[in-house]
Amino acid sequence: MKRKSHPYIPNSSAEIKQTLMREIGIKSIEELYADIPEKYFLRKPLNLPAEGLSEFEVKRRIETLLSKNKTCEDMPIFLGAGCWPHYVPAAVKEITQRSEFLTSYTPYQPEISQGMLQALFEYQSMICELTAMDVANCSMYDWASALGEAARMASRVTKRNEILVPKISHPERKATLQTYTEPAGISVKEIAYNPETGQLDLNDLENKISDKTAAIYIENPSYLGFIEEDVDEIGSLAHKHGALFIVGVDPTSLGILKPPGEYGADIVVGEAQPLGNPMNFGGPLLGIFACRDDLSLIRQMPGRIIGMTTTLDGSRQGFCMVLQTREQHIRREKATSNICSNEALCAVASAVYMALLGPKGLRELGETIMYRANYAMRLLSKINGLKVPIFKSVHFKEFTLNFDDVGLSVKEVNERLLKMGVHGGKDISKEFPEFGETALYCVTEIHSKGDIDLLAESLEKIVQKG
Repeated sequence: MKRKSHPYIPNSSAEIKQTLMREIGIKSIEELYADIPEKYFLRKPLNLPAEGLSEFEVKRRIETLLSKNKTCEDMPIFLGAGCWPHYVPAAVKEITQRSEFLTSYTPYQPEISQGMLQALFEYQSMICELTAMDVANCSMYDWASALGEAARMASRVTKRNEILVPKISHPERKATLQTYTEPAGISVKEIAYNPETGQLDLNDLENKISDKTAAIYIENPSYLGFIEEDVDEIGSLAHKHGALFIVGVDPTSLGILKPPGEYGADIVVGEAQPLGNPMNFGGPLLGIFACRDDLSLIRQMPGRIIGMTTTLDGSRQGFCMVLQTREQHIRREKATSNICSNEALCAVASAVYMALLGPKGLRELGETIMYRANYAMRLLSKINGLKVPIFKSVHFKEFTLNFDDVGLSVKEVNERLLKMGVHGGKDISKEFPEFGETALYCVTEIHSKGDIDLLAESLEKIVQKG
């Protein structure tokens, strides 16, 4: 008698597994994981209960586990580094929870998807206004995947195979970039920084740029929070050598900083999570992707693009997906990208958020963040032994805090802060060993003067005790 499949896993029987493996040409399941380094393999059985639990017991067990979590409402959290604590207006949650948005899928049939299509079109339009670019897609998975796609796009457009990036970039973004570029034969080279200011070293950039360079990439503000000052010169240098200029942005800075489209960016990527999306314990996130009005760029863009059109008789306005021949549902393996279901609901949330704030609100948001972050830096720099920040540059909402002179590790400081009801910054001592015991702190509009004062008082007590 043949063994039956699991009621919820129809391909679980040995016979079905053997048939599947034979059809795809493998002899064991392990062959499917050949590309994963062995150090990540689990070499022991999972600690799972022998007997199943009832629905009520599972609910109670999960609630008990979740009760251990702390949120921004339980304590001030000064952790950012790519996923930042911001306030999400109630209207954003109310609109995104409507069933016509919450349950929508890829709008392949425009005649029944006008609501979602218009919402995504508005998102694209506002991203273009914010970045001063001409065309935006309706989002990527996150900043990191947008960067990877931008690098591959630049290589396709320029027919070159080298990307130059700052040494001071988000390490996880750089790792994702390597994952995207390595299979395409694209090399990634790092550009040094000025040890005093952290700014990109233009001399090193000039020495490394060549006729192999497809693009120069910068982050503005940088991963460590400071604002890149030489953006015009970097963009000009890229174009002088026939390369594209890719700029990564935190969109909350664009209410007060010059948008990348005004200093020569060809492609803009970034993270739209701060625009109406919670931290969600790390995701989902929302990747920004935009470019200037050049068909050689637009036709190589990844992801979906929503356009506005009219009915055949011209009597009504409508929305639909455009330039679909770039995408994998038509071109399969020849598509510009293999991105499929993307963060459409997160994009709708960002569209609602930007519409609620408007230009004036986004400016006020940027001013508030920058003011509070700089207040925090001034206050913390008064504590003996702390170096805040480590670079002499203008910072936006994140800054570095070094503990070398007080003989404390970031890990130890963060553990003590938690006991005092404060969540410290990200430990970057392993990412950048040359900076010593340094943490990356984040201050946004949700941090009150009292929150910042509490952080300073707590750190002062920790430093005094040693």
